[in-house]
Amino acid sequence: MKLRSTSLALLSALAVGLAPSTHAGEGSQPVRMGCGLMTFDTVPGWGLAPDGKSAIGPCHGGVAVGKDGSIYTSAHAGVFVFSPEGRVIRTFLGDPYADMHDVKIRDEGGVEFLYAARNNHAEGVKLNAETGEIVLKLPFPKESGLDLKKFNPTAITIAPNGDVFLADGYASDHIFKFDKAGKYLMHFGVKGNGLDQFNTAHGMTLDTRYEPPRLLICDRNHEPKGRLVHYDLDGKFLGEVVTGLGMPTSACVQGEFVSVPDLHGRLVVLDGTNTIVSVLGNNPDRAKGGSYNIPQEQWIEGVFSGTHGSSWDAEGNLYIQDWNVSGRIMKLLRAK
Repeated sequence: MKLRSTSLALLSALAVGLAPSTHAGEGSQPVRMGCGLMTFDTVPGWGLAPDGKSAIGPCHGGVAVGKDGSIYTSAHAGVFVFSPEGRVIRTFLGDPYADMHDVKIRDEGGVEFLYAARNNHAEGVKLNAETGEIVLKLPFPKESGLDLKKFNPTAITIAPNGDVFLADGYASDHIFKFDKAGKYLMHFGVKGNGLDQFNTAHGMTLDTRYEPPRLLICDRNHEPKGRLVHYDLDGKFLGEVVTGLGMPTSACVQGEFVSVPDLHGRLVVLDGTNTIVSVLGNNPDRAKGGSYNIPQEQWIEGVFSGTHGSSWDAEGNLYIQDWNVSGRIMKLLRAK
């Protein structure tokens, strides 16, 4: 595939629709956003508790969708599992599950497991998605020979053979590779603003649009603008994918499309040529785009703030989490 760069000007030009002045909630009207094949309608009130308040509380996490359509999202308190209709069906709460900054889900022999990067707890973990049993922990690998003052992993992903990649995005910007049993294999990545360096390797996923699959990494604070880059599974730099994304926090692939939340308060969708084809939830208020401190009473239907995690379901609907003091998780229905 040919890789292309896209400027922030294109992000603004592709944004469709104006947000209403009403606050978000069950009484709000759906808002249509995006364009072309990537057009969506919001689902007002999705993810709220029966009392109308957020069901998850303060959040700084990710989203993953299971094979049965259940939606897993992580918050400061732990993991919340929603039905497609937006009601909590189970939770994994308490210290072992707190502060999962990024989550992925994987079917292994008919059993689904959640993989998570716990930034504030300095580890990666693997847990049974049905029972919550933690079956693997990935602390800082002393076998690497590195002398790090801090280990603060922000992203995790899994290779087809079960190898696990854990990005130390809030500290060294190294990416550590483990085998499926948790044995340290190698690390790669250097902090900096060079072409093959990272300035906050914040998000990471397996890019299955390519054969063989490769790592798609969100280099969030790289100068002059945030970008996505490709590395192969042996840690070799392959190239820039797209630049000018603001502060890309994570990425999720479905078919030829990739959803990329931008912490400034929007989500962009890339197509198979890595061209931006849709912009969702763009926040025109620069004081609120990228802000954690937007309480629920200030949420606006169809407008995002600290857009942080996303995932697709089998029908092409999107689930999006804001980095937010009240705990915001949203559903966007793919327009027919």
